[in-house]
Amino acid sequence: MNEYKIETTEQFDKDFAKLDYSIKVQVENEIEQLKTNPFVGKPLWYKFFREKKVGKFRFYFLIYEKKVIVFVVALSEKKDQQEVINLIKHLIPHYREEIEKRTKQM
Repeated sequence: MNEYKIETTEQFDKDFAKLDYSIKVQVENEIEQLKTNPFVGKPLWYKFFREKKVGKFRFYFLIYEKKVIVFVVALSEKKDQQEVINLIKHLIPHYREEIEKRTKQM
């Protein structure tokens, strides 16, 4: 099985940078696991849209099987969870375009 490449959005990177060190390490470890098993976590509406919980935080990712890429798109606390999920669902076509652009640059 191919190892998935991890890509992140600029927004995820900004939110991640604000986390405490101990939470960062936990999130990084969870993301690292996605390279070999991207279908972990809770599915959200679609098989390819998932979330993983780390403490009071959740991070959200999209799986592009044909491109062998996991796109980590957002991070939120439980209180913002539904708002973030709704925004991601709305932005799925945008994320697909972004992955297409990034893979053409490789």
